[in-house]
Amino acid sequence: MQAIFDPVQMRHDPQNFMALGALHPSPEQPRRAEVLRAGAEAAGCTFTAPPDQGLTPIAAIHTPEYLTFLQTIHARWSALPGAGPEVVPNIHPHARTDTYPTGPVGQAGYHQSDTGCPIGPQTWASAYGAAQSAIAGADIVAGGARAAYVLARPPGHHAYADTAGGFCFLNNSAIAAERLRAAGYRPAILDVDVHHGNGTQGIFYSRADILTVSVHADPSRFYPHFWGYAGERGAGAGLGYNLNLPLTMGQGDTEFLDALIHAQTAISNFGADVLVIALGLDASEDDPFQALKVTRSGFTRIGAAIASMGLPMLLVQEGGYLSESLGGNLTAALTGFQEAA
Repeated sequence: MQAIFDPVQMRHDPQNFMALGALHPSPEQPRRAEVLRAGAEAAGCTFTAPPDQGLTPIAAIHTPEYLTFLQTIHARWSALPGAGPEVVPNIHPHARTDTYPTGPVGQAGYHQSDTGCPIGPQTWASAYGAAQSAIAGADIVAGGARAAYVLARPPGHHAYADTAGGFCFLNNSAIAAERLRAAGYRPAILDVDVHHGNGTQGIFYSRADILTVSVHADPSRFYPHFWGYAGERGAGAGLGYNLNLPLTMGQGDTEFLDALIHAQTAISNFGADVLVIALGLDASEDDPFQALKVTRSGFTRIGAAIASMGLPMLLVQEGGYLSESLGGNLTAALTGFQEAA
């Protein structure tokens, strides 16, 4: 399988992550990309770097205001007296309709939804490289390939059109899906990350031209907390074009595969002719977040179940954090996919 990765993605190196009021090292480390690349190569993937297609396909999803923020905020933040080495928000607006601030502290709160997306000096370069990788993957599939894998890091599915969050800055899966739609396809996005893809849902929530489906851990006690419930079906023209399939914390292979049956029905009835897979591996029983209990063999079966949908597919890496099984889980998922395709 063709695979895409831009080495610039290694530069983003977030240091801080706050959970339950305690400060921890960020689990979204550059080494994730090394482990994932080795896992993909073990499944037979051959990597190339993406060409630079510029900002146009990224701006099809993200606002100009937000892109300006991502490109400039670290330098502006660093110029503040006493500023820390990373941009971390400490205040947020009550609503998106509140006045847009001109200062870096206010803009950080406006464009960063939580403390899990600190911005360092190389964050924009890495996020841009991940997005370009997703764009290249979409172009490969649009060019006739049955499947391609994108090693996107930092991940993207928590990023809204104008907001970063949960380790994510640019929504790689959304950018790829919009690229495919613009090429004449009718895309669906299937998100199998353990966290709900709230940014992806938000971007397409009022649209009927791209179906969004997410299988994830129940958000009532898990990130992103405010989104990902089964009753969220879309709005306006998009009503009925969003499907959430939350799983009870601690469930594993059987329940996950059962949810994929419901996802397949929705994707088929939407009439999708191409599928973007937001491929998280953090549903693993060994993942540090410990929300679901999917096994190594479970990932093989998940890959095979996805392939059985019989559509051209772009697999875009989302979560999956450092553990002894991370690389092997990706190998299992991609092997299961390729053997069933």
